[in-house]
Amino acid sequence: MVITLSCLQKFGLQFKATLENISKVRPDGEDFRWFLKDSVPLKGGRGSASMIQKCKLCSRENSIDILKDTITPYNAEDSEKFKTIVHFECRGLEPVDFQPQAGFAAEGAESGTQFGEVNLQEKDWNEYDEKIHESVGIYEVMHQFVKI
Repeated sequence: MVITLSCLQKFGLQFKATLENISKVRPDGEDFRWFLKDSVPLKGGRGSASMIQKCKLCSRENSIDILKDTITPYNAEDSEKFKTIVHFECRGLEPVDFQPQAGFAAEGAESGTQFGEVNLQEKDWNEYDEKIHESVGIYEVMHQFVKI
């Protein structure tokens, strides 16, 4: 999931999908898992990070921190385009892969119906919106990381 680097860098996770009758997709909840679970204290009281990895050769602590105030939804107007949905502050590590799982939420475009526990592990998700009697879906999910 990560490779070692030497300094502080910021990365954006970009998300791309085709949305059908969905107005927005977003990570749901404070404990949404990006494979970088919860904050833990760094040695020496230097703050906290979402993930810490200690180098086996030099014992240096490397970390990735989720910048929670950068989390944004993927909207209907973003459909089929890459959009940055979260930033990570990385010290000594670089994210190279993301596997979306359960925990996303979606909103019906016309109905406003809330769909919770959307699982994107298979890169496709679909459901039926009773209010509009139409199918809804998120298809062809892709991602990439960009340096910020």
